[in-house]
Parts: sequence; structure tokens; C-alpha cells
Amino acid sequence: RVWGAAYHIPAEHVAAVRAYLDIREVNGYSIQYTSFTPVDAALERVPRCMVYIGLPENPQFLGVQEADALAGVIWRSRGPSGENREYLFMLEEALRELGEGAGDEHVEDLARRVREIGEREGGGRSGINVAEEAVNGELEKVKSGSSSHEQEETEKSI
Repeated sequence: RVWGAAYHIPAEHVAAVRAYLDIREVNGYSIQYTSFTPVDAALERVPRCMVYIGLPENPQFLGVQEADALAGVIWRSRGPSGENREYLFMLEEALRELGEGAGDEHVEDLARRVREIGEREGGGRSGINVAEEAVNGELEKVKSGSSSHEQEETEKSI
């Protein structure tokens, strides 16, 4: 299963949010479309949901890395939206908040290693902008677990 959160963006904010995300995500991710199945069965399945996915073909993709080396890259790197370590910490927290089964051992291990670097070298967390701020908190978040098979099939069909 692949866990994530979907946001319903009010029509009047779509252009601003899309422009913001295209700038923030364009350097390392490709736009893909997939279905989205909310964990809450009372909510409707979304047949087509836009996502940004990092693919190996992207020039920013580092390839397979040893965990400590990757943690070092994350610790040192910063993009237009802020420090990569802050993004990692927020991703770890967001996955935990999605609920049981949504955690990711790889993300948790990387976050632990990056924190260890921080303890050795000093340095705290700093804030980064998130899409929610772009629309003044008017997004509706829906929890989901969709299968990785569905995702792979969607990627193949695009």
C-alpha cells in the first residue's frame, strides 16, 4: 500500500496552488495521475488525482545511496522551499498522522540518521512553506491508502 493525503482544492485556488506546487516540486518530481481511495469508506473514491512523483529518470535522482551518505546529503541540502531535512522531518510526522500502517521504515531511519548528524554538528529545525499556506488553510485533507499496484498501473498508462 502507498499512503498519502489528498487535498480538495477549492476552484478559486486551483491556479495559485498549481503554480506554487509546480515551482516547489518541478525540479525533482514528475506530475503523474492516480486514483485515490480514502481510508474512510464513507468518502468517495477519487478516480483521478494529480501527484508529484520522483522518478529515476529525473536528473535530480541520486540513485541508490548508502543510508548514512543519503542522510548527509539531506542534512546539507536546501531547495527553494527550505531545508531538505525539515521536509524529511515533516514527511515523517505526516506519515505517522495518517494512521496505523502508514509509517515508512526508510523515512523513519533517514530521519533518525539526519537527527544524529544534527546532534553531532548542531543545528535545529527551521520552517518551510507548505501548500496549505498558499490557500490560507482552506484545503480539505483526506486520508488514504491506495495499492502500489494501482499506482504502478497508472504510471504505465500515462
